[in-house]
Amino acid sequence: MAQLKPTKYQPLKPPPIEQLIKPFALFAKQASAGGIVLLACAVIALLWANSPLGEYYFRLWSTPVEVRFGNLVDIDKPLLLWINDGLMAVFFFLVGMEIKRELLVGELRSPRKAMLPMAAAVGGMVVPALIYASLNWGTPEVRGWGVPMATDIAFALGALALLGTRAPLALKVFLTALAIVDDLGAVLVIALFYTENLKVNALLYSLLFWGAMIAMNRLGVRSGLAYFLVSVGMWYFMLKSGVHATVAGVLGAFAIPVRSRIDPELFIVRVREYLNQFDQPVTERTIILSPEQQSAVEAIEREALRVQSPLQRLEHRLHYFVAFFVMPIFALANAGVALGGEDGLNWTSRVIWGVALGLLIGKPLGIALFSWLAVRLGLAQLPQGINFVHIVGVGFLGGIGFTMALFIAGLAFRGDELNYAKLGILAGSALAGAIGFMMLRIWTKPQPHLE
Repeated sequence: MAQLKPTKYQPLKPPPIEQLIKPFALFAKQASAGGIVLLACAVIALLWANSPLGEYYFRLWSTPVEVRFGNLVDIDKPLLLWINDGLMAVFFFLVGMEIKRELLVGELRSPRKAMLPMAAAVGGMVVPALIYASLNWGTPEVRGWGVPMATDIAFALGALALLGTRAPLALKVFLTALAIVDDLGAVLVIALFYTENLKVNALLYSLLFWGAMIAMNRLGVRSGLAYFLVSVGMWYFMLKSGVHATVAGVLGAFAIPVRSRIDPELFIVRVREYLNQFDQPVTERTIILSPEQQSAVEAIEREALRVQSPLQRLEHRLHYFVAFFVMPIFALANAGVALGGEDGLNWTSRVIWGVALGLLIGKPLGIALFSWLAVRLGLAQLPQGINFVHIVGVGFLGGIGFTMALFIAGLAFRGDELNYAKLGILAGSALAGAIGFMMLRIWTKPQPHLE
């Protein structure tokens, strides 16, 4: 068999479409990108709602959308609720996978390491809720005590990323773990305190679908499509049960397999074998692969799928979809607040001040105080290179509530009170984020090994 003479490797010129989307791809990979897009959509929503076209903003999200499949499926909701109950279930599914990963292999795996972010998260939920409740005690609006409890992980990590090398890695890990525990707390609050008219039969059906997903995990099913189809049934019955449908997203995430089919060592051995097969000499080189090379490539693709955890693979695939589609659409649909009107806004509203002060004062106070107590009592220790000035700064970043806060506000309020809650969220989040960023900008120095 005649062999081709070795030729110098020349990389192929990227196609025009790749060159066109390269700037967008580079932007998407930045840690702050999701927060920037989210902020842009929030600003657009606020401007749109207060423009001459504001009527069309509110009319758009009130558009009725109905899905019916015989007598089995019947869902009739405005577009806004399809976003909040449907699309946001995907967001909560991603949150659930992040929680599961952190509990199994991340910072929350070790009780000693987990104690500091857990204590900080608890403080960051309890103190804002107490501030809000104290201002609204004895009124129907006290129902919104859960609104200032939440931290927006995309905004908070985005603000920290803007510090560049000034932000120690340990601080990023601490904020991530804190936000994930905070999300878990928010999910529990939604499930336990913002559930109305519970229908036990529908809830049992939903749990039956969840049990089927767990059984699939035990049986070794690794198909993402199979889990998706079963999770849709769980979501539908959770929606009908009265428990908020997004809880199904978190439960579904906990049923996703976390173990891979083969270990990395076996993967390396097999891929090397297939690479050797691919590298066999061919009599004539063409613009397509030979049958042997194509077979080797397909085998490598199969092994690449088998070495990846289904949870890890799904988390990676959903990250950009959630960051650049689900959350921006949610912000666009929920952040619009009409600031005008015949009577104007009641800026003395206890809802506005309860939410704003809960985020601006309650979050940093609770995070810093509970962190200090955990360290003082010997339950936890500060990571190397981190001091309490960093913790306070991160506490203010934790006061950026936005996504989850808007979500809970939509469950707690209607009408004017919902508008007031949104204003409190926007004002409190903006001020807390700005103060936290400036504190960390002033009190941290660039780290040479990260430059």
